[in-house]
Amino acid sequence: MLNCNFCMIVDGKLPSEMVYEDNDIIAINDIHPKAPVHVLIIPKKHYDSVNSVGEHIGDLDLMGKMILVAKKLAKKLNVDASGYRLVINTGENAGQEVDHIHMHLLAGERLKVGF
Repeated sequence: MLNCNFCMIVDGKLPSEMVYEDNDIIAINDIHPKAPVHVLIIPKKHYDSVNSVGEHIGDLDLMGKMILVAKKLAKKLNVDASGYRLVINTGENAGQEVDHIHMHLLAGERLKVGF
């Protein structure tokens, strides 16, 4: 996408603090962290939101891989045992600020319960 900040990060056109990368996914530190550990897990393929994800196996595999990457990162960042939260916001009313699907990994302190 032309004006998608995450696509520009994937393409190397915008700087970011990369903490993980493979053929399908990147993970970067959030520039406005809401917890001591706040990592964004982003598929390289552009999807506007969860609403753009199809039911075919490629999309489903990629969404599952995002969770596995989160699990790996939680272990790498030493928050797997103490606990972490995974969040995917969908749409403006849910707090989605960038129209490219991404998962937040939040950890590093006791997180407030409730929505």
